[in-house]
Amino acid sequence: MTEAERVAAWLQDAGQVHRDLVPSAQTIIEAAARMTGALRAGRKVIWFGNGGSATQSQHMAAEFVGRFVRERRALPSIALTENIASLTAIANDYRYDLVFVRQLEGLSQRGDVAVGLSTSGQSGNVVGGLRRARELGVYAIGLTGAACPPAFREACDLCLAVPTRETARIQEAHLTIGHILCGLVDDALASDARPA
Repeated sequence: MTEAERVAAWLQDAGQVHRDLVPSAQTIIEAAARMTGALRAGRKVIWFGNGGSATQSQHMAAEFVGRFVRERRALPSIALTENIASLTAIANDYRYDLVFVRQLEGLSQRGDVAVGLSTSGQSGNVVGGLRRARELGVYAIGLTGAACPPAFREACDLCLAVPTRETARIQEAHLTIGHILCGLVDDALASDARPA
């Protein structure tokens, strides 16, 4: 296989995973509606994950606080991976499984939305964070892949599993889902601002 053929195959595979997500459109719409409702009520959207999912969490929080496409007010959103002092202190003083739990306990409010990303669905700190979010009255959304174990799904109010087991494809789809969520929330909040 030539390099050009390999690149073409890669792109076709990524495109197929996105096409396979189309049946999940209603789940994405529901997630966006939960976020919109929370933001309308003066609450926030909280993101968290490990590795690539950590940086995707920061990316999505930045889209809300800064802007996505349209000019609008800054929206309250944070990623629990932004504060390295909190991450390392909690991991050192307690254990790594609690790095998101402790931050949710200190930073979340009832009515917030929390989004936990885990490509495998097996990240103990993400599962624990989603579970604790629900206990705190925070709506818990999980983004994962096809290998999603029952513990991850059960920790969520809403779970969206990308239909592949390939980490890179799952991460690419999570980014797309995040951008769709930003766009749907922007559109909904923009309609609030239009004169009647």
